[in-house]
Amino acid sequence: MRSATIERDTAETQIRLSLNLDAPSSGEISTGLGFLDHMLLALQRHGRLGLEVKARGDLAVDVHHLVEDVGIVLGMALRQAVGEGRGIERYGEASVPMDETLVQVVLDLSGRSHLAFAPEELGIEGSAGGLNAYHLREFLRGLCNHAGLTLHVRLLAGREAHHVLEATFKALARALYQATRLTRPDLPSTKEVL
Repeated sequence: MRSATIERDTAETQIRLSLNLDAPSSGEISTGLGFLDHMLLALQRHGRLGLEVKARGDLAVDVHHLVEDVGIVLGMALRQAVGEGRGIERYGEASVPMDETLVQVVLDLSGRSHLAFAPEELGIEGSAGGLNAYHLREFLRGLCNHAGLTLHVRLLAGREAHHVLEATFKALARALYQATRLTRPDLPSTKEVL
């Protein structure tokens, strides 16, 4: 079964996350941060994932620790659920519009971590539910570093934070769904290892 459950407790956050790549969209999501819950629900629904997240963090300090650590734990679970990668499509790409916003996500479950997303160059305005583009970057960085994921996020149009964040999570979800599909009998690499 392509699934994983990860628990991570630090002085800043307590997280329990379960991921099933082959389950229908299901699972309770509760982080104590409403907009993050909304984004994770978008990831669950549009990625057709079994995703359950129970998390608490030092929100009295800032949202940064919780957002980053949820990305880290999701990355750990994704890596474990994919396993050696035998049979997966490996690559995924999706473009998602949301009103004036258009986001493109391209990813590779290569085992190599790289994030190409520079919010300071994009002119994204404001925040949504306490989250801004820099929090999104830290979530994605944690995900990439712990999943062994190469991820490119391009903002093709738009600047409003809520729409940019939501379109990014939805595009990520669709690209992950595509990359994790079982479409072949072998490893998708000439090296024969991911």
